[in-house]
Amino acid sequence: MTAPTGTRAPATWRRCGALGLAVAVGTADWETSLAQPAPGYQFGACAEPSRAQWRTGPIQSLYLSMRDGVRIALDLILPEGAPAGSRFPTVLQSTRYWRAGDGDPPNATQRFFTERGYATVWMDVRGTGASGGIWRRSRSSMETRDYAEVAAWIAKQPWSDGAVIGWGISYGANTADFLAIEAGRRVKATIPLFPDFDVYNDLIQPGGIFHEAFGRLWSEGVKAQDRNEPRPGPNGALRGVRPVMGDRGEAELGRYLALRDTVPGIYEGYRVIRYKDDNPRGWDGSLDRRSTHAHFRALESSGAATYTWASWLDAGTANGALHRFATVRGNQRVVIGPWSHAARYSASPYQSADTPLTPSLEEQQLEQLCFLDQWVKKRDNGMRQRLVIYYTLGEEVWKTTPVWPPAGFRDTRFFLGADRTLSRQSPTISVGADRYQVDFEATTGTANRWHTQRGGGDVIYPDRRLLVYDSEPLTRDLEITGTPVAGLLIRPTHEDGAFFVYLEDVAPDGRVTYLTEGQLRGIHRKIALEPPYRVFAPYHSFHRRDAQPMRPQRINEMVFGLLPTSVLIKRGHRIRVAIGGADKDTFARVPAEGEPAFLVERNASYPSWISLPVRER
Repeated sequence: MTAPTGTRAPATWRRCGALGLAVAVGTADWETSLAQPAPGYQFGACAEPSRAQWRTGPIQSLYLSMRDGVRIALDLILPEGAPAGSRFPTVLQSTRYWRAGDGDPPNATQRFFTERGYATVWMDVRGTGASGGIWRRSRSSMETRDYAEVAAWIAKQPWSDGAVIGWGISYGANTADFLAIEAGRRVKATIPLFPDFDVYNDLIQPGGIFHEAFGRLWSEGVKAQDRNEPRPGPNGALRGVRPVMGDRGEAELGRYLALRDTVPGIYEGYRVIRYKDDNPRGWDGSLDRRSTHAHFRALESSGAATYTWASWLDAGTANGALHRFATVRGNQRVVIGPWSHAARYSASPYQSADTPLTPSLEEQQLEQLCFLDQWVKKRDNGMRQRLVIYYTLGEEVWKTTPVWPPAGFRDTRFFLGADRTLSRQSPTISVGADRYQVDFEATTGTANRWHTQRGGGDVIYPDRRLLVYDSEPLTRDLEITGTPVAGLLIRPTHEDGAFFVYLEDVAPDGRVTYLTEGQLRGIHRKIALEPPYRVFAPYHSFHRRDAQPMRPQRINEMVFGLLPTSVLIKRGHRIRVAIGGADKDTFARVPAEGEPAFLVERNASYPSWISLPVRER
């Protein structure tokens, strides 16, 4: 029976090994850290941030030739009105979404920084916008080497004080990371807003299941940009990319556009990837090798202070931000909010759609300015502490902690039981299982956490029919903060499948609130012994060598992390675990053919469970 909703399992998990692998031991709960989270945080409230004392100068567009002769389009804007001979640190954004449209004035970010004594350089990455070259995939080695050359050029200019800052949202956030990786000590700070630390795990193939919707729709969108198809500008008028100033710039743009039309879209590479070490034709390395995590030692060596922004409700950005915080040494801050992509929309499921954005865009800018003033202008304004600033959904409160996971939370196991129950008591029955026929029409819709990257609106999960397990009503408030871990004992009918686990809050009136989710493809269930970075749940390599067909009609162990969250579930509410096998409008169908079903074991010999990092109030 399904309900509408929004080998034996190991006992619990401890850390071991050089990078913090989770492995099975014992049965007791354990406390995760020593530092208690502190409630409250005021954004942009540092001591003496830079004042708006200059004007935003005119846009100067130019071409800069790279080592192989490819010409990169740049927009330079300087503070205007400063004393002669003034030198400024420079905020650099490298983007594949057009550095600007034709006729656009300086944008709000450029104005904010130039008025406060920072130069800005916006760059079209190789093969995009008005730049030359060919773009086949994200962050190719040729593209990322360009970032270092642009940084070196900036440092030599008479208006530059030599300091370069990486700033950007989404794609631009990833380029900010690679700027530090490639340019090293020249980069004094980075502010990556919603980056992908591990692009396979956190965006393209979470759990080894292809994010079909993103791969297809994003590829179509960026291909349209590379053809220079007009799109709305700040005043609503349609326009193409800004050419570099002068007749030669117009001619060069036309020549570049003619060369791009026959280049395959990135979807052509995405759709053939199954394993993390796959390298599609025409690419210069796998998704794994061109992810930030594979170069974290270079990030450390750069010495750049980093302020990463992410959300509990935006793909896997929070997952990546916390993995980075735990792995990369140095001056780091992380903020994880209740937003959709880019922190332009407040998306807490416990608040109404018209709830004001928190913090406001102005407060976000001031917070970033405080950080840069601390590390670039050397102002002692209280931003030195290594810190995670996070928002607890349901409680609607900001908190801070210098370590992750924060203290006071204990990993507590809830077992799937008879009659669709969820209990802290392990099963005692000798036989017990629930059958689920995979519904390939089941969908979380097109406004879920995986679609927010293409628009940044509200995050909404509709009701759908899944296999659900509910706890008894809580007798006191319960906070969940950290990474839940699911342990399922599955008897499948096929050698492969997709397994989705959703964590939800069921109110006394029956209203279901989505909290987080995790997924794992059956062939990737083997737990890796050496994760490439510090993790908070069992790690799966997703490499070809570790793939294992499932054993039909036999027990298969599926132990995997859900995406992290922080939520307060109120007294009288129930905790729900929902299990499914497909998400039609987001993920690829697994297996591609057939009508699979599976049994979820829930008995004394083969208990299925979810472990939650909880603190009771």
